[in-house]
Amino acid sequence: MTAALYRGTVSGGSRCRRVTEPALPRQAILIVNAASRQGAEAFASARDKLVAAGVALIDARAVEDPELLGGEITSAIDRAPMVIVGGGDGTLSKAIDSFLGTDTIFAFLPLGTANSFARTLGTPLDLDGAIDVIANGIARPIDLASIDGDYFLNNAALGLAPVVADSVPSALKKSLGRFGYLLWAGWSAASFQAFRLVVDDGRRQHRLWATEARIANGRFHGGLELIESAELDSGEVVIQAVQGRSIVRLGWSYFASALKLQSRKTSVREFRGTKMRVETKPRMRVSIDGELGPETPFEVRLLPDAVKVAAPRLG
Repeated sequence: MTAALYRGTVSGGSRCRRVTEPALPRQAILIVNAASRQGAEAFASARDKLVAAGVALIDARAVEDPELLGGEITSAIDRAPMVIVGGGDGTLSKAIDSFLGTDTIFAFLPLGTANSFARTLGTPLDLDGAIDVIANGIARPIDLASIDGDYFLNNAALGLAPVVADSVPSALKKSLGRFGYLLWAGWSAASFQAFRLVVDDGRRQHRLWATEARIANGRFHGGLELIESAELDSGEVVIQAVQGRSIVRLGWSYFASALKLQSRKTSVREFRGTKMRVETKPRMRVSIDGELGPETPFEVRLLPDAVKVAAPRLG
């Protein structure tokens, strides 16, 4: 085994920790959400390519009913040293809770629309590249964030994002992918209003007007790199708020972030910690990796080194 240096940024400076790079298990079970954007058509190809890459599949299942995924994944964790989950960010986020407290490696195939977790981890978005990570990558420990005990991999959001997630037509989402989300977001923004946000970081309460709040364990949200200070192993969760009451300013925040303009940082305010409380007026629902979650108020926590995931080898 070789040694690697993972770096995470925390309040007061940079945190470095030396860990080993253990090879991934050669045996696994494949569970694919056939209802995800690419799941049904990718299943057979993924199964065959994993075997060709040297991964011995104990079992392989395409699950058409998303309600049955949790049970299938829990059963697989009891039977294999590595479980490969195929689906979008919502599928992966729901699956991750089952890996807590186990030694089973969480591996995945990014088969969704935005694939934000794959982008944050550095996993290729194409099927061949993702399979190469599973066959030749490393087991990497990562932090998990939670909202009222519901753990998630990458990002949650308050504001326009949950409205879009709840109302975007499935046909638009499947046919146009991320562009479909953007079109629907533009349509939904016409009737959306700013809200009062309160973030209690344990030291003080921060009060501001906001049009969006991103609760980040990773850098990407909706497929865009928006929260550049968030890392999967930093030991802290980041809450990034788009300040003000202007929907135009929210749109500019996305535009400036997509083009990496220097002005992208002027419209947001960030809070960091391991435990924070979030309130809004009016009460709002949060979207967790693209799936609707609880209403405010809620508590955000971070669990360091919570699970081990199949990750690319460090360059």
